[in-house]
Amino acid sequence: MMFKYWKNLIGIFGILIPFLLSAQVTQTLRGQVTDQLLQTPVAGATVSLPALNRKTVTDQQGYFRFDQVPIGIQQLNITHTGYQEIWMDNLNLISGKEMVLSVPMQLSIKSEAEVVVKAKALRTKPLNELSVVSARAFSVEETQRYAAAVNDPLRMATSFAGVVGSDDGGNNIVIRGNAPSGLLWRMEGVDIPNPNHFASANSSGGGISILSAQLLSTSDFVTGAFAAEYGNALGGAFDLHLRKGNNEKREYTAQIGMLGLNLAAEGPFSKHYKGSYLVNYRYSTLQLLGKLGLDIGTGSTDFQDLSFNINLPAGKAGTFTLFGFGGQSAQNFDTETDPVKWETEADRYGGKYEGKTGVAGMTYSLPIGKKIQWKTRIAYSLQENQYDERYAERPDSILNTYKESYDTRKMIANTAIQYQLSNKHAFSGGLTFTGIRFNYLQHSRENPGDPVLERINTTGNTGTVQAFAQWQYRMSEKWMVTGGLHFLQLMLNNTNAIEPRVAIRYDADRKNSFAFGYGSHSQIQGMGVYFAETPDGSTHSLPNKNLDLTRAQHFVLSYNRLLGKGLKLRAEAYYQMLADVPISIYDTSTFSTLNIMEDFVTDPLVNNGKGRNYGLEISFEKQLRNHFYLLFSNSFYKSLYTAADGVERNTRFNGGLASTLTAGKEFVHHTNKRSFGVNGKLVYLGGYRDTPINFEASEQLGYTKYYENLAFSQQMPAYFRMDIRLSMKWNRPRHTSTLSLDVQNLTNRANIYGRRYDPLKGEIINEHMTGIIPVLNYAIQF
Repeated sequence: MMFKYWKNLIGIFGILIPFLLSAQVTQTLRGQVTDQLLQTPVAGATVSLPALNRKTVTDQQGYFRFDQVPIGIQQLNITHTGYQEIWMDNLNLISGKEMVLSVPMQLSIKSEAEVVVKAKALRTKPLNELSVVSARAFSVEETQRYAAAVNDPLRMATSFAGVVGSDDGGNNIVIRGNAPSGLLWRMEGVDIPNPNHFASANSSGGGISILSAQLLSTSDFVTGAFAAEYGNALGGAFDLHLRKGNNEKREYTAQIGMLGLNLAAEGPFSKHYKGSYLVNYRYSTLQLLGKLGLDIGTGSTDFQDLSFNINLPAGKAGTFTLFGFGGQSAQNFDTETDPVKWETEADRYGGKYEGKTGVAGMTYSLPIGKKIQWKTRIAYSLQENQYDERYAERPDSILNTYKESYDTRKMIANTAIQYQLSNKHAFSGGLTFTGIRFNYLQHSRENPGDPVLERINTTGNTGTVQAFAQWQYRMSEKWMVTGGLHFLQLMLNNTNAIEPRVAIRYDADRKNSFAFGYGSHSQIQGMGVYFAETPDGSTHSLPNKNLDLTRAQHFVLSYNRLLGKGLKLRAEAYYQMLADVPISIYDTSTFSTLNIMEDFVTDPLVNNGKGRNYGLEISFEKQLRNHFYLLFSNSFYKSLYTAADGVERNTRFNGGLASTLTAGKEFVHHTNKRSFGVNGKLVYLGGYRDTPINFEASEQLGYTKYYENLAFSQQMPAYFRMDIRLSMKWNRPRHTSTLSLDVQNLTNRANIYGRRYDPLKGEIINEHMTGIIPVLNYAIQF
């Protein structure tokens, strides 16, 4: 079987190459320089390409431009009195698309008469100045370059210290031992629903990202003790920024591959207006993988999505933007009714899934004088999940065992200001109101032979209020302090939290820096949890409606050292205390929501649980230099919880160790017209935890029965995976084409996800994660 799809892949690769090999190629490099905090234009900045001995000065709107720049790697230098000098290395110009940069400059705390400080612009430095610890920026190039990331921010993030995947079949991530639901998604300053296809309720991941790499710009990823503007999250945050479309030239991208067809277009509305559009559409059917001999199950799997970003500058009246995305996904797995084909109990199950997720938003930004930036945002989002599960009791009898229908719609209004009081002091604050309308239904059987029970059945509306205020004080070139407060309230039951945040950074010299961060954080429960029903005579009660927020306190110590030649060492020690965690009302129970991967819990709960996450993260990173990069991340951690029985135990996610090596090299022809890239990733993880199975009880009952008093005492075998990405790129005078092959789990290792009792076999069997998955793509930019 493996020989079959490798043969097909190599054949396709060989057929395409001759069609792609058919004066020096140049391209335009331009962009805009802005103030990092206020995001206002910086006029009069000197921009140079040292290797070409070319210079220019930004105009009144902060724009600069270089035409006829040779393709390949370039270096950019930007200076301005009163700002820190910027060096941008490894700018990779291609022939098929102009390079349009957005360059933020940070104020120097010295007076304008003094010489500015020289500082390399580290690509991993977060865009948000107030994110001092446990934060880094990531670029679109990383999502495209990392092996088997396939343009997915979540899969890319598993290369970072403290982040591990929860299952190869999806892209949920576990951050420092926190459940995947603890992740916040934000786009253009607005909290958004989970932007993934095939997502379950109350999850932060899914099967495949809806987000298009064509739209994303450099964004921030935060894993703890985050700044005061982020709320309603315990584990981390993806703060996504969108790229503006080219406002001078129309450009297009087309990609076809095993995940379907992808089309993108961008350009100006007219020659005399700086506005632009950027839109991307994708359609896919995973049946292409099945035709290559891969086992993707019976039935069908399809998805499509559309995303856009429209920039509408209005001169002195400010700037409007329209942005959004929408995705549809569907899976239909046939129920096998032929007993001859029932090898395990799972073969008797089938189901149908349908999901819709979308956001449409508008932002309005207005500079007020030279020191204040005001932004207002409104957005509408929806998330719908429907799933029906079926079970073949007999060849002529199919039971409906589970049904869910979740519909959540939100209207979000947000306003915020950034105020640069001086070159040492800055303030920001904001207010967000979110109106929520929901319609939830869940019916299920405990086991196929049991009666159907109504777990959730509700329609209604509520809302949340969030506010923040934060202040930054740069005492000197070496010391910086930031502090703030975040407020969160759920109007459904008026539970709320006031959360202090503080961080201090000390830059000892140009190579060494130290930082400390503290954050108090809270998160509301998945909305359906509040409406779980418990039979009470002829009616149903709602025991969870008054649940409190789950709360956490996070402490982080950080050390960073530049080792030279683009190599950086980073070490962080953290300690997180969780409180008011929902647990069972029964004294002997070992249940805690800290172990839930996704979906709404329907058991009666109380906020008496606790948890602890602590560890040490060490990473070595060599930024792209001479076409080579490397990231070696290591995490040593503990994740513990205490449930109703008062015993502290391992959480499901307490693997103890995570080690990841990500590296790549591009071999470039001396003319820069073609290149060959090799990227790899090695992952070694301590296995997740599971609860031992009571074989005798399971055999008697006919379904899996656990030793609940030994919850998560059993560790799965260690996890290992090797990924690879091979790519070939051709630069022609008017287009760039790329042929790539990503292979996840190159060795086809059968990593164990869990164990269960199988009544057909009468034994305990292992559940394995996905095997080898190749993804071949061909893209052209013109």
